[in-house]
Amino acid sequence: MYSPQVLDHFEHPRNPGTVASPDAVAQVENPVCGDILKLTARISQGRIAEIKFLVKGCVPAMACGSAVAEFLEGKALAEASALKREDLLNILGGLPQASSHASHLAMDALTELIRNAAK
Repeated sequence: MYSPQVLDHFEHPRNPGTVASPDAVAQVENPVCGDILKLTARISQGRIAEIKFLVKGCVPAMACGSAVAEFLEGKALAEASALKREDLLNILGGLPQASSHASHLAMDALTELIRNAAK
């Protein structure tokens, strides 16, 4: 049902936890399913120097949080803002239609994180 990439991010999440003294924080919730994704990041010279995530939710939500955090670490904020939902789905080898909400949650969290980093 899930791609090997989704299962790998679920079983071996990258960058779990929270960044100490973050420069930017984002937390989004899907009110329909109850999934919650929190991203915390340390920004240095316009780059995401460190990023971590916490998820309360399903397997795809965990995988999306992990994949986003892994992909964004070290990226310039402009590069991070260019990440598209389709890119995330490609990184994860796709998601079943019933799990697409997880990719939207991750992209909403990323948008909020970038917005908060600019403040």
